[in-house]
Amino acid sequence: MNEFDAAILGVIQGLTEFLPVSSSGHLELGKAILGDESIPSESMMFTVVLHAATALSTIVVFRKDIGEILGGLFQFKWNGETIFSLKIILSMVPAVFIGLFFEEELEILFGGNILFVGFMLLITSLLLWLADKAKNTNKPVSYSNAFVIGVSQAIAMLPGISRSGATISTSVLLGNDKSKAARFSFLMVVPLIIGKICKDILSGDLAESTTEPSILIIGFIAAFIAGIAACTWMIQIVKKSKLSYFAIYCFIVGVSAIIFGYYNN
Repeated sequence: MNEFDAAILGVIQGLTEFLPVSSSGHLELGKAILGDESIPSESMMFTVVLHAATALSTIVVFRKDIGEILGGLFQFKWNGETIFSLKIILSMVPAVFIGLFFEEELEILFGGNILFVGFMLLITSLLLWLADKAKNTNKPVSYSNAFVIGVSQAIAMLPGISRSGATISTSVLLGNDKSKAARFSFLMVVPLIIGKICKDILSGDLAESTTEPSILIIGFIAAFIAGIAACTWMIQIVKKSKLSYFAIYCFIVGVSAIIFGYYNN
């Protein structure tokens, strides 16, 4: 992988992290098309760095919301911000469990398994199609909803399952307000990504990576800039119930990936 490839993959990650089309799936497809031959652990490291960039994008876009949440926590008061924070923590439990006990199994799936990505994109397509048909409500995310959405987030660690698509779709299918579903979906991933980065730093995984620092930096910057644009755009898309367009897109890309993977095995 060179710097140009890193920039392209960074833009792909920034756009697809927030659009419900699976950023991890598109990264694997992009790597395959660009001829990237990184071993799974290196490929996973590059993916983690790009996810850190989009986490920073989320913090920038939702800086006011995050400020209010942190302010409520530091005041040690039982208010709306505290309740929201508890729901975020609850939603993290399934993904933390998977990340702690099945990290090696996940890394294997990030080694260019295009057939697998294609089938997972078809599942994403179905979820988006169902969510698009759901009626909008004013219902907020409950504690039980938060955990179920967290399960969706854990499943979306598989390349090809859109994290934002799975979590927003699950939330909407549970009867929650679409704009609240999008806000919860984007904010719930920030602690997980920050936690993952801290874990890799403490374990020495980042220091052991053989990927050139310049490649990681360029990918990070490209993903960050694209992520800010996509996050802002996605909030408006969910409100206007335009998820069916992405369902069609995921179906087309999924079928294409299956064909591509089949003839290149």
